[in-house]
Amino acid sequence: MNWDLVQGKWKQYKGQIKAKWGKLTDDDLDVIDGRRQQLVGKLQELYGIERDNAENQADEFIRTLGTTESEPESEKARRATRG
Repeated sequence: MNWDLVQGKWKQYKGQIKAKWGKLTDDDLDVIDGRRQQLVGKLQELYGIERDNAENQADEFIRTLGTTESEPESEKARRATRG
């Protein structure tokens, strides 16, 4: 998954983002609006971490989104090879 997709589905991911980074408020999420650099900056500010760390956390988060999004397709592929 890439940030263009995250930005397009930002409202759907807000709950998962708040669960991961509880210091982010609804207002923060509205301002960030799916933009990676805005999220990275806010993570630095709220958690007192370095930019590299914030970028790594943000990128890891969208990798996990990509994994959960693709699981149904993996299951479909697995069934197709069995049948």
